[in-house]
Amino acid sequence: MQLTVFSDYGMRLMMMAAAHQDRLITIEEAARVYGISRAHLMKVAQLLVKKGFLKAVRGRTGGLMLGQPPEAIRIGDIVRATEPDFAVVECFKPDNRCRITRSCRLQGILGEAVMAFIDVLDRHTLQDLMLNPEDFGTPNAA
Repeated sequence: MQLTVFSDYGMRLMMMAAAHQDRLITIEEAARVYGISRAHLMKVAQLLVKKGFLKAVRGRTGGLMLGQPPEAIRIGDIVRATEPDFAVVECFKPDNRCRITRSCRLQGILGEAVMAFIDVLDRHTLQDLMLNPEDFGTPNAA
């Protein structure tokens, strides 16, 4: 199963905020470190703030910080918030046009696989993904 770029960017923002709990992080900083679009990160950050994963501090010296301790944030919760529908095949989509949906068993099997995937993510927290602050901005940091 492949997550969307939106989820990828969301996880990156969360990991950066977790690694820098001693200060606020900014969209500009994350865009520079990750080499990705500021506009895309803004959209992701807005959702993560809305869902309570991040808190936004406004103003000239503002930025983003974790909305909860990293050990309280399950990876599965972040993915559920950032993935619109887990539409791994046509029949998962709201506008399903597959002609064999009524007789096909693929949807049930893939639905079970998606649930297993999420169950694994739910067993891990943001704390499990923590990096050292100095790893950010370092190419190929281990």
